[in-house]
Amino acid sequence: MSDTSTAAPARLRFTLPMTIEQIEQIIPHRYPFLLVDRVLEIDPLKSVKALKNVTANEPFFQGHFPGHKIMPGVLITEALAQAAAIMELAVEGHEGWIVYLTGIDDAKFRRPVVPGDTLILEANLLRLRGPFGSVEAKATVNGELAASCEIRFALQNPSKREKEGA
Repeated sequence: MSDTSTAAPARLRFTLPMTIEQIEQIIPHRYPFLLVDRVLEIDPLKSVKALKNVTANEPFFQGHFPGHKIMPGVLITEALAQAAAIMELAVEGHEGWIVYLTGIDDAKFRRPVVPGDTLILEANLLRLRGPFGSVEAKATVNGELAASCEIRFALQNPSKREKEGA
């Protein structure tokens, strides 16, 4: 349930599934910090389902942990936040906007994510009041819960950033 207004429905700027090239047009993240490979489903400003293919070549596996590679929980959470940002920014009228992470609550990690896993990232909008919102998010592997959390965020449009000199 969200607190969004009854304005006209938001329209996507891209077709589904979204490719990595389209994702790079939406969020500013780049290798090695872009953690979403494809967007599978999106209900604009309401929900998103994306994926991250976890490979042995990920730079973080070099040190986490040698001989026992596990994707860090903080990076799973970051992947969820990026998927949620895509949900907010892939709509017409949000070109050039930025989503800032403002908080994470109730983060739980249930199973290790290892090379070869396909991480399914899902986020559902809980509330959006002005530029501030929150989503419930979960990451699964083969239908098994790997992580879950609530993510809070703030949206900022480019004209406001220019006025602030950012």
